Parts: sequence; structure tokens; C-alpha cells
Amino acid sequence: MYTLIGMPGVGKSCMARAVASKLKMRALDGDRLIVKKMGMPLWQIIEIYGLDSFKKIEEETLLSVSGDRLILATGGSAVYYPKVMEHCRAVGKTIYLYASLPVILERLGDFSKRGIALRPGQTIEDLYKERTALYETYADFTVSCDGAAYTKYQAEVMRVITNAERTAFALSRQKSRGRGNSSATA
Repeated sequence: MYTLIGMPGVGKSCMARAVASKLKMRALDGDRLIVKKMGMPLWQIIEIYGLDSFKKIEEETLLSVSGDRLILATGGSAVYYPKVMEHCRAVGKTIYLYASLPVILERLGDFSKRGIALRPGQTIEDLYKERTALYETYADFTVSCDGAAYTKYQAEVMRVITNAERTAFALSRQKSRGRGNSSATA
């Protein structure tokens, strides 16, 4: 499983669908799983149940996801849940889709109906500063999506996944041949 993390508006959902289609993998969108489970948009879940309840729902939903040949687009707040990030890294690789704050602000536009997990009084700028360190901490790979060269970013994500798949395949072949656990003696 490959997990895409990054700020709202960076393009995780679109990237997961596009790359999964080209690599003959499955794509799942964490936010869409929550909407399906709850039967309402994210912003409405936050408005009705509150941010703390939303976070519990999000964490439970993301912990339930795993699978081979799967690309998971998480909500931007997934990095707040250490158990989720540990789970994602235990079952695969995590790819941070980076974009600068000005690019994120431009892409988001009016985000009032997006369901972004903001605390009262918190701005997108505050959120960006808070989350950037977490994204960097949990990322196995970082792909810059800063600008408008979408096909370039898509190609880079595909390259990362293809290389990781090759490495995993080579390691599994080594282990199956008995070389994966050998040790040298002097």
C-alpha cells in the first residue's frame, strides 16, 4: 500500500486515481470513505459532531485500510494520528506531496465547505506550519507538487512507486532463496 499525505488542495485524491489507473492499482480516498460511512460531507460531520468526533472517525477509518497494489489518498489531517501513520508505514510506503503555502492557498480558494480540520481561530497558514513538520517526519518519499506541472508530478509519483515495487520484489526474491538472512563469519 502506498499512502499519499499532504495539505488539503495539494492533489492527493486526483493523484491517487491517476497513478493507480496508470499502474493498474486500486485507489482509495480516505475522505470519501468517511463520507460514505457517515452519509454526509466532511464539513457537515465536523459541524454536527465536532472536531474531536470527526478525528476519531477519521482515525478508525484509516486504520481499517490496507491491501496490496493500493494507493490511499488520506485527508490532510491523517498525520495527527501516530497509530495511523505507523500502520501506513508498516503496510507500505508513505509519499508526501509537497506544495508551498501560496500554492495551497491558491488551490483551496473558498475552503468553507471542504471539511478541513481547523481548530477555532486557526488559519490555513497556522495549519500549514503545524503539519509540515509532521508530513516530513512520516514521509518515506517527498514529491514536490509546487506549481502547475501536474504530469511531471504524476510521473515522479509513478517513478517512486515503481522503484519501491522493484525493491520489494528483489528483497522478497532474496529471502525466498535463503540469502536474506545469511550472515558473514570471520
